[in-house]
Amino acid sequence: MTGAGRTDAGVHALAHFAHFDYRGKMTPQQLILSLNTKFQGDLQVTGIWEVTEDFHARYKACGRDYVYLLAREKTPLNRLYTGFMPRSKISPEGLKRLGEVLLGSHDFSSLSRDNPLVPNHICNITRLDVSENQGIIRFDISADRFLHHMVRRIVGTLVNLEHMGMDGSVLETILAEKNPRQRLVTTAPASGLYITGVRYPNLKLDSDITEPNMFFFLR
Repeated sequence: MTGAGRTDAGVHALAHFAHFDYRGKMTPQQLILSLNTKFQGDLQVTGIWEVTEDFHARYKACGRDYVYLLAREKTPLNRLYTGFMPRSKISPEGLKRLGEVLLGSHDFSSLSRDNPLVPNHICNITRLDVSENQGIIRFDISADRFLHHMVRRIVGTLVNLEHMGMDGSVLETILAEKNPRQRLVTTAPASGLYITGVRYPNLKLDSDITEPNMFFFLR
């Protein structure tokens, strides 16, 4: 099985995708029922689609969507499913205003973990929205691709800069330096990060993503 991507321990998925090669006689619906008996509730497969032999769940993706949930207050009930950073002087409006600097195509070397196996650090962020509801600050981030730790570093750095009263020019300088060892760059905890979608060109999926899901492509 080949997943659409890899991520860190403690990160969650509301929608994830993978492909595998299959030469058996079971129908996609039979495979869904069979696989879900093996996962014992840890994972739920809700869709399997047949695709061409050259399809690849990771390399054919043209966009990915993430949500990050940051709690104002850490509690025993939210500690595994939200991030928490002890920064009190933040507002969703200020965080969103700072984040506008990141929209579009940039070299995100400074906001990712250094990985010599990935020479291309250019990513195109198409959406970065910030909202708050009942003490949970929500970041919605979409891009054509993401680098290692990139979403968590974006969130952590926005929170850090907003808390210290810094403006977008500081973030522009951080990007321009292309240095992953920035003193102002902070990595938000893994527990608040969710992958919520993976997009593929010319491929429309008929599943409604309302519960934690795993989608498979059958080659």
